[in-house]
Amino acid sequence: MILTKDINNIKLSGNDLKKYRQKKKILYLLYQNHTLSGTSIGSKIGVSFPTALTLLNELTELNFVETCGTGASSGGRKPNMYRLSENSIYVVACELGRYKAKMTIYNSHNQPVTSILTFETNIDDNELVEKIYVNAQNLIQEFKIDEKHIHGIGLNMPGLIDENSGINHTIKNKEYRNVKQRLEARFGKLVYVNNDARMQAYGEYIFGKAKGHLNAVVVNWNWGIGMGLILNGKLYNGSTGFAGELSHTKFVDDGDLCICGKRGCLETVASSNFLVKNAVNGINENVVSQLTLGFKNRVEELQPEDVINAAKLGDEFAISLLNKIGLALGKGLSFTIQLLNPEIIVLGGVISQANRFVLTPIQQSLNKYCLDKISSNVKIVISENWEQAGLLGVSAMLFQQLFGDIYSELKYESF
Repeated sequence: MILTKDINNIKLSGNDLKKYRQKKKILYLLYQNHTLSGTSIGSKIGVSFPTALTLLNELTELNFVETCGTGASSGGRKPNMYRLSENSIYVVACELGRYKAKMTIYNSHNQPVTSILTFETNIDDNELVEKIYVNAQNLIQEFKIDEKHIHGIGLNMPGLIDENSGINHTIKNKEYRNVKQRLEARFGKLVYVNNDARMQAYGEYIFGKAKGHLNAVVVNWNWGIGMGLILNGKLYNGSTGFAGELSHTKFVDDGDLCICGKRGCLETVASSNFLVKNAVNGINENVVSQLTLGFKNRVEELQPEDVINAAKLGDEFAISLLNKIGLALGKGLSFTIQLLNPEIIVLGGVISQANRFVLTPIQQSLNKYCLDKISSNVKIVISENWEQAGLLGVSAMLFQQLFGDIYSELKYESF
């Protein structure tokens, strides 16, 4: 059975085409529900139990589906339960940060089947696609995965990304902006590309702290400040795919130059860059701090985690730096809260690990800038799995496309 192929190239009769669609629906139902009985599957796709059983038997022979015990019965024989096979459908998930990427492979139960591999690259790396391909091959070979069972490649990355075309408009060299097309040409498989913050939001909505909340804001708080939005239970991309660019909203008149080319963006006063820059300035001025003692002669090695660890040990200078960026982000979030009225805000990224040292100033800003009637109903929480939320989000999107309707515009045959 083909999972991904342009419908115009599928040479099937009307009845075979109908069966193909029914099988895809079964795969999607099992992905969504984990386990179902044959009776339940038949009811959900609108066929009789014998027909559902025939379809399930055919999918089992192809190793897409397997039985997994029996279910409860209201009388009579207990029904067999079905689920997706753990070892027949895999996707490669890759997340690109500002300076490096990480990658793993998931099965259809959203379980990682390899370790997380990291490698140095960035969005303007002309060798990005080749590095993704080489490292994916390394994982496939190291963990002895049959490559014909790899059905898709997902990539989330910083930048202004059109989800439909897979074009990243932030990449400086125009020839390299169509990331999806380049990955499809290299892998010959289904490819999905989206913004890192949006995929982190989707991962939190499906698997994490935003689960069960129809209106959620997820902040990826790292070297930049990404924002992903779940509105009315759906990932919101915006009209051109650029929604959630909180990082580049104007915050300070005549402020510092941002990487986007404008001055005074929120990123310039509330990101890891600002945190490290101000810590280094303090160290060079011999401020009384553990950071000065530890990094006086090696400031180039200072990382955001070092500032956070110092704060947790009671360092007043580190605490003041975190307080400053917390106040700034809180003010930025106050605009978001009053515009969108979310139920929950989930903070992820390295700075979120400062926990109370940033949560307290954020709340202080919300108290100052938000209407109490709106802000008092918003929960602000720290992600428990932010390091994998983006990977999980992009893998979930891939599986939805793999198991989606046959008429979706998919180009490549997996096997």
